[in-house]
Amino acid sequence: MTTPHTNSPLIQELDPEIEALVAAADAAALAYADTNPKERGAALVAAADALDANADELVAIAQEETGLSEGRLRGELNRTAVQLRLFADVIVDGAYLDARIDYLDTDYALGVRPDLRRVLQPVGPTVVFAASNFPFAFSVAGGDTAAALAAGNPVLLKSHSGHPKLSVRTGEIVAEALKGAGLPDGVFAVFSGQENGTSVLKDPRIQAGAFTGSEYVGRLLADIAAARPQPIPFYGELGSTNPVFVTQAALDTRADDIVSGFATSISGSAGQLCTKPGFVFLPEGHGLDEQLVAAFDAANESTGEQRLLNPGITRGYNKRRDEVLAANGVRVITDGSSRVDDDKQGWTTPTIVAVSLDDFRAGREAILAEVFGPFSVLVEVPAGTDYPALVNEFFTGSLTTTIQAAEGEESDELKSLVRALRQVSGRILFGGWPTGVAVTYAQQHGGPWPATTNDSSTSVGTAAIGRFLRPVAFQSMPDALLPAPLQDSNPWGVPQRIDEAGASKTWGSAAR
Repeated sequence: MTTPHTNSPLIQELDPEIEALVAAADAAALAYADTNPKERGAALVAAADALDANADELVAIAQEETGLSEGRLRGELNRTAVQLRLFADVIVDGAYLDARIDYLDTDYALGVRPDLRRVLQPVGPTVVFAASNFPFAFSVAGGDTAAALAAGNPVLLKSHSGHPKLSVRTGEIVAEALKGAGLPDGVFAVFSGQENGTSVLKDPRIQAGAFTGSEYVGRLLADIAAARPQPIPFYGELGSTNPVFVTQAALDTRADDIVSGFATSISGSAGQLCTKPGFVFLPEGHGLDEQLVAAFDAANESTGEQRLLNPGITRGYNKRRDEVLAANGVRVITDGSSRVDDDKQGWTTPTIVAVSLDDFRAGREAILAEVFGPFSVLVEVPAGTDYPALVNEFFTGSLTTTIQAAEGEESDELKSLVRALRQVSGRILFGGWPTGVAVTYAQQHGGPWPATTNDSSTSVGTAAIGRFLRPVAFQSMPDALLPAPLQDSNPWGVPQRIDEAGASKTWGSAAR
């Protein structure tokens, strides 16, 4: 699948070890793209089984490097294995290929129609940049890797510096499982180094990129992908503030439930979740301060101070926390702790602040940006405030938005709010809290900028596979030369959408 090199200054000479990995991925691309769905699916299941079999070792390494709890890490590793198995079933089902066949039609409504057949095919070697905050689910064998491998693309995984030992060991386990299942050499490899990552992204043999991390780094990588002589698709999941809107009726009937859920959502994993609710808009005079203090005191007693993932996260958290605390009109409700130890690791408890809508509007430059960690802002709004107008004023894109309403509350105002949230959200919740992203067929984990670099895709759920596929149509092609999903014999047994000759004469009848 080799793409010719150019003399562009963007192309960089690769480190010899990295060059060998890229060359192997390029050499494996065509053979891997043509693997039988059951063989490819069995390989993903083998990787999942291998992760499960080595769970004790992997979780211990992850605890040491990230400071996350054993329970959190075991649940995340299980999610990673489940996701691989889900994609295996998607591959075998074959509907993701969207195979379409239009038979030759000499009596077509617009003249003679040739035999046309269209299918989605793998894009080619893909570089995936691992995340720091999910050392399993969004790292070496995480969602981007699973989707790209499922689609039939070799994956080069750039590991995250926050968990290097875990990345190496996870990579060894996955690579061995895939090889043992019979996949071609070069289908999967792990490498490290920031410069190596950008060099691989620039290499003309790489045909797609995926990233989970900060808005700043994601934008840099997206710009590199777009500036290549051959621009390639780049799917970055970046920052998100995940606003929540609480109605007066919800406060009147569900205050305890709202406070409890909010405290749990902020406290989990030291708030280092891309779906953490960063802003809660609620009526002024809400009277929740004492309840919030009690709820977070209880959470702190349960978890104690929690370690942030790495010194870089610590620096970013403390910087943004101090910026918001210094903004005019910000009132502290829970004054969380933040200390840095001799190893530059941060240890925190949650900080919750409140600000009036007027002060929030005046200080939006300091307050509105994401604070990655256990921190959230309550924005206190006057009675009668138009929530949809606030959505339009303050938000362009978010992974999630949430409505906290009373049971049975389905007013015209809420309908207007939902319409506004549809324009800026990847996922809209009614009740509940956004932390926790189910791996399912219908999941959407994306959203308009700055949540992602491409708001038509998702990084979680079975639709994520579509990012690493592109359509190809074949006209008047002999059956023997067609890819398996388009052959009349349908050797892979995938769903085929077939338009028979003569059908065009009845078009429009369904709408009459």
